[in-house]
Amino acid sequence: LHRKFEGKLKTATVSKTATGKFYISILVDDGKEKPDTQYFDDNSTIGIDVGIKDFAITSDGEKIDNPKYLRNSMQRLKVLQKRLSKKQKGSKNRVKARLAVSKLHEKISNQRADFLHKTSSKIISENQAIAVESLNVSGMLKNHCLAQSISDVSWSMFFNQIEYKADWNGKTILRIGRFEPSTKICNVCGFHNKEITLKDREWQCPSCKTHHDRDINAAINIKKFALQNQNLIIT
Repeated sequence: LHRKFEGKLKTATVSKTATGKFYISILVDDGKEKPDTQYFDDNSTIGIDVGIKDFAITSDGEKIDNPKYLRNSMQRLKVLQKRLSKKQKGSKNRVKARLAVSKLHEKISNQRADFLHKTSSKIISENQAIAVESLNVSGMLKNHCLAQSISDVSWSMFFNQIEYKADWNGKTILRIGRFEPSTKICNVCGFHNKEITLKDREWQCPSCKTHHDRDINAAINIKKFALQNQNLIIT
């Protein structure tokens, strides 16, 4: 028992992992009311653009590295899966080989969850409002060239975490539409550069000559669009 709790016990769910570990998940009604939503403005709002090269890019110019846990363990995973395929079905050696594969998958999952929890908690604690872009992740996964990288980066899990943590802490999540041209619009003068392609990581605005980092510019625009939708003026 690593965590104490107070309140009315509602449910207790026991689960077993593929590696043979048992967990119990307890739902408790502590009787506490959710905190009131905190006031936010331009200075207390952050825009976040997610990617594959960098996990997240903020409107403050910070880039959070993508740890790529699955990709970094792929070589070892291939070796273990090859060993498993060669074991005789029903044998004890096959059970051991399957357990080795499950342990590596569990390690990757735990590493990813730990990273996402630490990152989402930091973002929630430092800002009153978080502006993000609505993404069609399930649609993106149909791209077989990027499906593995998108699954590894776990955007859906990250957005889910910042949503419920924001709810717990009285913070606000602002969303913009997935079709907003956040990447192609200059955040300084508003020029719409239709010539930008996916391979262009930096570009210069033909109108005001501002040099942009593609992802930071997108994060700034995500924040800008979200606050405009809230009828808040950017100063």
